[in-house]
Amino acid sequence: MRAAQAAFTERGYDGAGVREIARAAEVDPRLIGKYFGSKEGLFAEVVEVAYEKSMMMTPELNHEAAKALLTGDDQHATDGMLLTLRSVANPRAAAIMRDSLERNYQARLAEGLPGPDKTGRSALLIAICAGMMLNRTVLGSTVLNDGDVAKLVPYLHAALDAVADIQ
Repeated sequence: MRAAQAAFTERGYDGAGVREIARAAEVDPRLIGKYFGSKEGLFAEVVEVAYEKSMMMTPELNHEAAKALLTGDDQHATDGMLLTLRSVANPRAAAIMRDSLERNYQARLAEGLPGPDKTGRSALLIAICAGMMLNRTVLGSTVLNDGDVAKLVPYLHAALDAVADIQ
């Protein structure tokens, strides 16, 4: 799994090969077929692991979520973002990632939200989070990475609350 995660994160779904992954893991490529069925099955397992650690954004947790999005240095989250960006051009990989995100993270997040339209609002919160991660960790936004980002926490907190805390 570690070899597959590294390969898919570095080269995306289309750029990573089963033989290359097996070689890095020092196993026979046939073992991938035996345990995962195919490259697609292996990718689906890697996506499940990459997306399993998810930030909850509910009215009670939004201050901490905003702070983490602006000041956190989570390599696991960055790797998940890179895996997504480098694999999304493949329609099947995109479908696998979307299914995992909706079935797991979006569903858990929706359960924690008050009020109506929980699924749609949870999708909006995930989009806000993904946009922050993209701008901070991948694009390296100067403003979102300078030493004084703590001053932005109340604004992001308010934006998360605007979506999460419908009364």
